[in-house]
Amino acid sequence: MARNKHPEETLEKIIATATQLFMEKGYEQTSIQDILNTMNLSKGGLYHHFKSKEEILEAVMQKRTQYVIDRLYDLIQNTTAENTKEKLKKILYHLVTDTQTQAFDTVLSSHIHSHFVVNGIQTAVKKDAPIICELIKAGIKDGSLHTAQPELCSEVFLILLNYWANPVLFGRNAIETKERLVYLKFMMAQLGLDIIDDAFIDAIIESYRW
Repeated sequence: MARNKHPEETLEKIIATATQLFMEKGYEQTSIQDILNTMNLSKGGLYHHFKSKEEILEAVMQKRTQYVIDRLYDLIQNTTAENTKEKLKKILYHLVTDTQTQAFDTVLSSHIHSHFVVNGIQTAVKKDAPIICELIKAGIKDGSLHTAQPELCSEVFLILLNYWANPVLFGRNAIETKERLVYLKFMMAQLGLDIIDDAFIDAIIESYRW
């Protein structure tokens, strides 16, 4: 097989191919050989970039993280609303109904490992929460939001939404998940961050494969 002259393209193709196979077959059922066969790639070509299937999964996670951050900044720039509260609600709704994000999450939900859960929580606190925090501060400034500690509130919101209310992590059904999302709506309203509505909850419920 000819030497690959575009290693970055190969890297992206490996991640894209693995993502698709993980969605179709599940992480555990997908082998390194499946990825090689689909790409018509040599083992050396793959191991030049990744030492294991777990490393490929981690790259898929990183891809998802960067995609969400890029998508979030894009929505912040291009979403219009009467005030910041309504803008934030629209942004969050677009994120939970985004098909590419859902595709990544389908892959990640098929392989729960403590390392990946911890990594996700750290990303939520270090990268996602500061972006949401700036929007909350803008909402406080224009009077549409009234939370006292936007930094802490943004962290609590994302951790509860992405992990505490995540049905895959706890093996919950749709009814149990909706119950927790409704309670999250109540809690956030008490904290002055009333950005969750019924449409948002329904969109999250519909995004999971029960």
